[in-house]
Amino acid sequence: MIDTLLPDALYWTPVCHLADLMPERGAAVLVGGRQVALFRTFSGDLYALDNRDPYSGAYVLSRGIVGTRGAEPTVASPMHKQVFSLVTGVCLDDEEVSVPIYPVRVAADGTVLVTMEVSVV
Repeated sequence: MIDTLLPDALYWTPVCHLADLMPERGAAVLVGGRQVALFRTFSGDLYALDNRDPYSGAYVLSRGIVGTRGAEPTVASPMHKQVFSLVTGVCLDDEEVSVPIYPVRVAADGTVLVTMEVSVV
């Protein structure tokens, strides 16, 4: 897919249709040559973070187990089970480690868009 320049001056990449994302399951998408793990929760919220597990180096976070710690939506790595916040990318088991998170939104036609401009929470 081709990057699109939207009015807010960020380059957004269309990656899929919202209906293609199963709640509480991850999907790996390519954005600007990077693997991004995309998640849709049962409440309908969308999250995008780097797909690379910093502990194993494998690109597997999209295959992780989606859950919560308290009210925080999370994903547990399928490799060594470290838990990452879907909101901040911080590892909840070791706050010194984190993965980049990326802005994600849905266009009026239901297309899910991700930008590689890294979000800082």
